[in-house]
Amino acid sequence: MQSGPQPADFADVRATNLAVVLRHVRTHAPCSRADIAAATGLNKATVSSLVADLIERRLLRETGLAEHRIGRPATMLVLDGQPYAAIGMEVAADHLTAVAVDLAGEQLLTWRRAFTGTETGAGKAVSTIAALASRAASRVSAQGRQVLGVTVGVPGLVDADGAVRLAAGLGWRDVELRADLVRALRDPKYDVAVDNDANLSALAEHRYGAYAGTANLVYLTGEIGIGAGVVVDGRLLRGGRGFSGEIGHLQLDPAGPQCPCGRTGCLEALAGVRAIIQRVLPDAEVDGPVTDFAPEIDEVVRRARRADPATLAALTAVGRHLGHGVSIVANLVNPDVVVLGGNFVPLAPWLLPAAEAELATRAVAPDAGGCRLVASALGPGAAATGGAARALAAVDAGHLPPLPT
Repeated sequence: MQSGPQPADFADVRATNLAVVLRHVRTHAPCSRADIAAATGLNKATVSSLVADLIERRLLRETGLAEHRIGRPATMLVLDGQPYAAIGMEVAADHLTAVAVDLAGEQLLTWRRAFTGTETGAGKAVSTIAALASRAASRVSAQGRQVLGVTVGVPGLVDADGAVRLAAGLGWRDVELRADLVRALRDPKYDVAVDNDANLSALAEHRYGAYAGTANLVYLTGEIGIGAGVVVDGRLLRGGRGFSGEIGHLQLDPAGPQCPCGRTGCLEALAGVRAIIQRVLPDAEVDGPVTDFAPEIDEVVRRARRADPATLAALTAVGRHLGHGVSIVANLVNPDVVVLGGNFVPLAPWLLPAAEAELATRAVAPDAGGCRLVASALGPGAAATGGAARALAAVDAGHLPPLPT
């Protein structure tokens, strides 16, 4: 049996070139066939053939003529993709989010549903997730669109088969989520995938965020846990088994509070959303654990805006812990930007100053190696948006939908 690189057949080469053209148009639209040939090095005849194929697949469309050019006006190309949709979902401790987007990234639907993930057993959770996924797929199918895929983001360790090996914040262990969803959805024609929520959020930031295209980027989730999606040299860093990015379980203070993972003093236990609520609103859990964090976070924001001294002190302490955790990531992978997401976003005005100061103090490289610490501008549901982006990225990579029949 031969090992090492094998010769690519014509279909492989053509699929690769189709992806090259599609990515160029996504980034540079509107552009002409001549623009594509000049930028990619493909000859004009090849580009014309590839563009014709992509137009037939309804992935590109022609639009108007460019008048202000040297020589004859050129027919310009833009993304089409209207017959297609990708669906992403986010499983959080207190809600589910579903997002559908078309090939150009235009949102077709955004739904958020209450979900008591910490109190719902895995079996019932699968049924709830599948029902929302099925409803979203039915909605976009009714619009005449082909569903390219459904990707579900979960706050925990997800292996290559889509099994959730551990989601401490949800109380899940060894849940065969992808396989269970495929059964619940009755073996759908579209791809079903499960991934870590921080990984998907990082994909969303890298494709759609304020720092889109940044080669070295880290996204920190701010939900019940703290996970890190790490993009290095433009590629998501997954590790040997897909379990990278568990920054929330870095032990910063061995004498610190108990973490759901069983250890003490983890970043999550010091700076996660539950830790913030316990610091600022110590009576919030008198009647039991908080299962919907939004009202409590809103109250923390209100108190911070009123300059309540205890609230400001608590957020400053949390910011320092975040800066400590970010400094470890900065020393390891030297990102250009670290993006705070989830519940960290509304709290960012009070978290960032202390976090930036701690990062500057603890980072080894001068100026923290150029690392900027910012709040996400994507809004809630970044992991769901990233789930949809995952299916679109597969199209960009050459896994094109079949020609219409």
